Amino acid sequence: MEHPLSAPDTLVRPWRTAAYAAGAVAVVELLLLLVIGGGKLAGYVTDRVQLAARESMVVTPAQVAPAARKAKTKAKAAAVVAKRPRTKTTVMVLNGNGRTGAAAAAASRVQGRGYRIGQVTNAPRLVPKSIVMYRPGFAGEGRRLGNDLGVKLVTPLDGMRASSLRGAHVVFVLGP
Repeated sequence: MEHPLSAPDTLVRPWRTAAYAAGAVAVVELLLLLVIGGGKLAGYVTDRVQLAARESMVVTPAQVAPAARKAKTKAKAAAVVAKRPRTKTTVMVLNGNGRTGAAAAAASRVQGRGYRIGQVTNAPRLVPKSIVMYRPGFAGEGRRLGNDLGVKLVTPLDGMRASSLRGAHVVFVLGP
């Protein structure tokens, strides 16, 4: 009489269990890779969106009416004069473009113009263009530095407190 041989259950189960365990490990690894990659992608997209939003919020000179621009320029030129010499004006240089060593190169350029250099470090965020910011009472020095460096955007301190300047009178944020 012919009877088929039945395979013992013990031989089948370890193979099946090993396949399930390997599949579960692969699924966990895939999920971890997706979470890590998704986080990196989300951070990149968020940075790009914020940068685009900042660029769109900056008022360009073309958006200002020509007559208003001329009147503003004349009033500022007449009202704002640097009171301190360059050798007595301290400048904080911040790297706002993300390139390594850009702040140090900009600091030596500023120092070459006769200014004192304060702190040289990275800006807390990237900026769409170079900016010169000044403490209250140092508008003339800020405008002069902007003139010396060819930076058109010169404003009072924005996003920084005067106490965080560590004695600097003017801040130069280097853009792309």
